[in-house]
Amino acid sequence: MKEPILKVENLGISFSQYTKGLVRTDLEVIKNLDIELNKGEILAVVGSSGSGKSLLAHAILGILPHNSSTHGRIIYNKEELTEKRKQNLRGREIVLIPQSVNYLDPLKKVGSQIKISIKNKDKKAKDEIVDNLFEKYNLDKKVKNYYPFQLSGGMARKVLLCTALASNSKVIIADEPTPGLDEESLNEVLKDFRKVADSGCSILMITHDISAALKIADKVAIFYAGSTLEIANTDDFKNIEKLRHPYTKALYKALPNHEFKALDDKTQPLPSELPKGCVFCDRCKIKTKECEVRVPEIKEIRNGKVRCIHAT
Repeated sequence: MKEPILKVENLGISFSQYTKGLVRTDLEVIKNLDIELNKGEILAVVGSSGSGKSLLAHAILGILPHNSSTHGRIIYNKEELTEKRKQNLRGREIVLIPQSVNYLDPLKKVGSQIKISIKNKDKKAKDEIVDNLFEKYNLDKKVKNYYPFQLSGGMARKVLLCTALASNSKVIIADEPTPGLDEESLNEVLKDFRKVADSGCSILMITHDISAALKIADKVAIFYAGSTLEIANTDDFKNIEKLRHPYTKALYKALPNHEFKALDDKTQPLPSELPKGCVFCDRCKIKTKECEVRVPEIKEIRNGKVRCIHAT
């Protein structure tokens, strides 16, 4: 059995805020997130906006806002990932491909920013690595001397990809790494992610694009309203009967190459409107009274994991 390089257990995240009358309250936006990322694997985290995907990444890296608090455990390389460890490992062993291009330093040329990620190489070797990456993603060499404000959105995203891929990290967290890329660049990025994972690096790929994820991921974690509902092997998505959770099955049916059928016209509940029991029970067609009052634990079923009372 493989030992996870990164494991998140029952992660919860709350934010303190002040309501009318300056009354301080804590709003829990993440309730029960669980994932396991093995060495050399790609785990795709899939969910709609507000499901907790980016907050998971920020919690792992230790870059949540100051008004946040967390519970649960994050384990990296068999040791708990404390705030001090996060600070020491961030940008070295664990790197982020951020969702926002605003993470680029506006006062530094992009070529120099990429080189910062390359450790234990001389200047000539660093230049060669940057040039090879730029050629691969169809970026002109002169772009190395551009500042971020001179980049288009697609160019900036390619630079962020190059920054992470140039590093010698053990874990890459890619937060929505493909929007804005043309089809050729998208396929090149996916191919490179697979190659990097096959060389031993682990990739946590956060995405809305389940079709792209299924091309390269080993496993898929399904997030909904701040909870992990299912973790399935990618091959499970070839047959709906292998999937375990009603929401995952609804996603399967919504894929263009399947039924292309929407679940309903509702959306996931807001953090302030979460049901008392299962977060999906308001939309679930197999719910019972027990689902409305009890939060299900995540459990192992058929070589996968699921958070559902009725899953078999």
